Amino acid sequence: MAEKNNLSAIEKIKVASDGLRGTIKESLADEITGAIREDDQAVIKFHGMYQQDDRDRREERAEKKLDRLYSFMIRLRLPGGFISAKKWIAANEIANENSTGVIKITTRQTIQLHGIVKSKIKPTISAFNKANLDSIATCGDINRNVTCASHPAQSPLHAEIFAYASKISDLLFPKTKAYYEIWIDDEKIADKNEEVDPLYQERYLPRKLKIGIAIPPNNEVDVLINDIALIAIIENGQLKGFNIAAGGGLSATHGNAATYARLATVLGFVDTEEKVMKTIYEIVTVQRDYGNRSDRKLARLKYTIDNLGVEKYKEEVEKRTGFKLEPARPYTFNERKDFYGWYKGQNGLWYYTLFVENGRVLDDEKLAIKTALLEIAKTDKCNFHFTSSQNIIITDVAEADKAVIDKLLQEFRLIEHTDNASLIRKNAIACVALPTCPLALAEAQRYLPGLLDKVEPLLVKHKLDKEDIILRMTGCPNGCGRSAVAEIGFIGTAPGKYNLHLGGDNEGLRLNKIYKENLEEAEILTELDSLFGNFKAEKNTAEKFGDYTVRKQLV
Repeated sequence: MAEKNNLSAIEKIKVASDGLRGTIKESLADEITGAIREDDQAVIKFHGMYQQDDRDRREERAEKKLDRLYSFMIRLRLPGGFISAKKWIAANEIANENSTGVIKITTRQTIQLHGIVKSKIKPTISAFNKANLDSIATCGDINRNVTCASHPAQSPLHAEIFAYASKISDLLFPKTKAYYEIWIDDEKIADKNEEVDPLYQERYLPRKLKIGIAIPPNNEVDVLINDIALIAIIENGQLKGFNIAAGGGLSATHGNAATYARLATVLGFVDTEEKVMKTIYEIVTVQRDYGNRSDRKLARLKYTIDNLGVEKYKEEVEKRTGFKLEPARPYTFNERKDFYGWYKGQNGLWYYTLFVENGRVLDDEKLAIKTALLEIAKTDKCNFHFTSSQNIIITDVAEADKAVIDKLLQEFRLIEHTDNASLIRKNAIACVALPTCPLALAEAQRYLPGLLDKVEPLLVKHKLDKEDIILRMTGCPNGCGRSAVAEIGFIGTAPGKYNLHLGGDNEGLRLNKIYKENLEEAEILTELDSLFGNFKAEKNTAEKFGDYTVRKQLV
């Protein structure tokens, strides 16, 4: 079992937090600063928020001897990425009133709002609650938002498989009532026995835990980057169960060889919902009991598995479930992408996948995506579904209503926007990075669109613009933009500098490796120009770019 001594500071804070209450109320009442107390910054993560500050203005404010410009990011819990039209309207209104106004679609199929000042946190949470939305357990050392294959084109059993996302979210939901007590009604819980939590206990998990569900042959959720991965096994049109994998995770630290990216290891197959849920639950308890609580950089499930060894780890899970995992069933991933445009499901309903660059929903001089989606939601003739690639699907459109939605898509030029985006741009992902992420070493979402403006002509030059190349960028090595599983990955090392990684595959089954370090933009473009030229000249028939870089031993 994990050592009880030598606990990290965060571990001590969690245990002493009185069920994740800390001194949050006192922090909120302090009008001298826009920040909250240091210990509370760890606690509020479990409530679905991070304290941030505008790093673009740090220097300016320091010169004026002013406090940093603190604000908060709040992230919603939306298992599988589904939100109704009415809830979208509510989220839009809340974003306008309490945040920067930008709605950010994350790589975990939810949305988050930035720039919420301290005095607006409680009104924001209260407004979400009135709309039957919450942010519980979307951050912190706990199960995060469960992701799932988002588009019904992937299987006629999509709805059945998708339902597991909500079931798993409910299974791993924390028992503490602190969220409601602090943010909703201010009523102190009289009986603490109500919130005794046999799963998380008082210490919760050593680090965050992520779960994803994929439906082969499309791996658009990047399922193997999750701590727990479920791969649906469908035979003769029936869901037979899931292959369960564990130990994925992409975060690392520059210069720390003990940290690394890892893909999940397939442990075996389970055939019933009861066994699926029991296996997931006990994987979590093993991580709770064996995970590293002294060094947070080594606290993810991937390190627990590697420290124990896969077989010993699997034995411990099986001991706790009371049954053996069956041998894994065969499966194949042959693509990793969203299905853009209109699609008619077997249920007779229509779905439109809209390209949203880096997941930023806003109105600017080029496009009014935010207004368009609001007007579409106001028709009350659809719902919305977020993808793991930060796009949005307008779902559940009846045949009789399709023309109404299509007209709005046309009027706001969203169809034109989606159709005209290049393949590499549609495949691209970028994390939030600067100016709000405290971990960012370089730009990502603000910079990548402009870089792609210069990369696209290189692809046209080498007649590769129809190639399905996956390019991603993160502002640091913590992996939020999933750069480590891209065919071309950029990981920030300093302002304006990135490590260039190559060698990931098109299916999300192989990690990439460092090709060149600390490149500036001119060097990046030179390298890509050369790589694209060589790829065009030397590629085998149907060979993907990532496979080519491995075959040529570039990494």
